Amino acid sequence: MLKAKIRKLDRSPRLDTILMVEKAAYKYGSDKTTTQIWKLLPKKVMWTTYITILNYLEYSGKIIIDKDKTVIWIWNPRKVEELKKKGLVVA
Repeated sequence: MLKAKIRKLDRSPRLDTILMVEKAAYKYGSDKTTTQIWKLLPKKVMWTTYITILNYLEYSGKIIIDKDKTVIWIWNPRKVEELKKKGLVVA
């Protein structure tokens, strides 16, 4: 089980900000680093908020961050459903 990186926040990210970062991670995943994606976001986001969202996406199994800080999108719900129909057991 992945362990979340707990950090003390003054406030939590808003849902629209989380979805914006998630969409960018999906769009640029495997091509860009964390810093490059942050600079390409359509709205400015504080770095600490951005990192908190990336930690959440990594914890939830949607992305992984490589050693060179490249964001890789790994979540594919259609493929998971196909595998479940073929007998994959998801715990």
